[in-house]
Amino acid sequence: MPDKDHYEILIIGSGEAGKSLAWAMAKDGRTTAVVERRLIGGSCPNIACLPSKNVIHSAKVADLVHRAREFGLTLGSVKLDMAGVRSRKRQMVDGLVRIHLDKYQASGAELIMGEAHFVGEKAVEVRAEDGSSRILTGDQVFLNVGTHAALPDIPGLEAAKPMTHVEALELDRLPKHLFILGGGFVGLEFAQAMRRFGSSVTILERGPQVARSEDADVSDEILRIFRDEGIEVLLNTDLAEVSGLSGQQVQLRLIDAQGERIAQGSDLLVAAGRVPNTQTLGLQHTGVELDDRGYIRVNERLQTTAPDIWAMGECAGSPQFTHVAFDDFRVVRDNLTGGNRTTLGRMVPFCLFTDPEFARIGLNETEARRQGIGYRLAKIAMAAVLRTRTLSETRGFLKALIGAESDEILGFSALGEQAGELMSVVQTAMMGKLPYTSLRDAIFTHPTMAEGLNVLFAAAPIR
Repeated sequence: MPDKDHYEILIIGSGEAGKSLAWAMAKDGRTTAVVERRLIGGSCPNIACLPSKNVIHSAKVADLVHRAREFGLTLGSVKLDMAGVRSRKRQMVDGLVRIHLDKYQASGAELIMGEAHFVGEKAVEVRAEDGSSRILTGDQVFLNVGTHAALPDIPGLEAAKPMTHVEALELDRLPKHLFILGGGFVGLEFAQAMRRFGSSVTILERGPQVARSEDADVSDEILRIFRDEGIEVLLNTDLAEVSGLSGQQVQLRLIDAQGERIAQGSDLLVAAGRVPNTQTLGLQHTGVELDDRGYIRVNERLQTTAPDIWAMGECAGSPQFTHVAFDDFRVVRDNLTGGNRTTLGRMVPFCLFTDPEFARIGLNETEARRQGIGYRLAKIAMAAVLRTRTLSETRGFLKALIGAESDEILGFSALGEQAGELMSVVQTAMMGKLPYTSLRDAIFTHPTMAEGLNVLFAAAPIR
């Protein structure tokens, strides 16, 4: 018979929200357990955010080496070592996992490795890899089970055993010709990194632009940058059928406005969205409802439709960013400890870690027009930011939306060097409800990237 244990706080999944809640509640004196099936700390430190940025930085170094003459350097022969790229990434991940284990020990929260399946309203059976099992119950239960890469229903795709981002981060070889299905953030980041390592890369995007939720000028500039780097991007192209085996040879039947054709490559990476990890949890035993896409229904306090059960992070339909998951934790923590916090009205920044980066906070032009919100547009080329000239990184632009009848900053987009850091400056001003003139007239250090905000907001039309 399985052992049975009871906790005040029972958390399924050790991602950003789950682990943060576990450490906080355990330090507060509540008996706390976290069930994690595989990745201690969740996907971010193991197979997603941090490992991908680690590999992307290796690719940036490779690009700088290739550009050495531009900076007045003459180098000898240079050889790529993909096993070395992977080793650097693995060392970072191992260190992060050790940090997580230390935090569990210091907090007093119990970390239980195994697969959780609900057998009652607030009871789960946890099966470990060795076949043993335990029944865990909780006064309050929190779901933080995340998502996984979607695999579209395309004939032959599953049989071809394509990579997702998980397998791509474990490559110890260089794909000869990598096809990437999807022109979203994951596809774009991997496309540029693998091209800089030396792969031929083709992106297949069924829509009319990459980064489909962004303004057309952003998509067009990313496209120009990618094509300048030798990345092939096929827009308005459907993948109809796949044959072969990724890692050896794949044949792709493509359909576009010109008809059908066959393309061949060595590897296939699928970056076509995410699916919530909710189907095998046994939620039918709990009263927790799912929406039509399989995400857990929650209210603005992240409570599910079942008493004393909450959901946090991507499985709850929150924006799929680690920083949002951390805020989900803060929402739940504050409400558990007497506060009153919700997810309503959150200002969510995000960054695409291509080179140069793309970052945005608030509205873009497409959203403002869709919502009928009037705005004044300020826009400058990154070359107008003098710091970029010292770095030989002048690609991209900055733009801001300012209220048509006020001086409120409605949104900011940056495609350029250190875009994420620039965005944070504007976000801080927006959080403080400062008028755009505060940034226009601020004294920023010369020459820094932030100084470009003077130039950008000076370009705003006067109302």
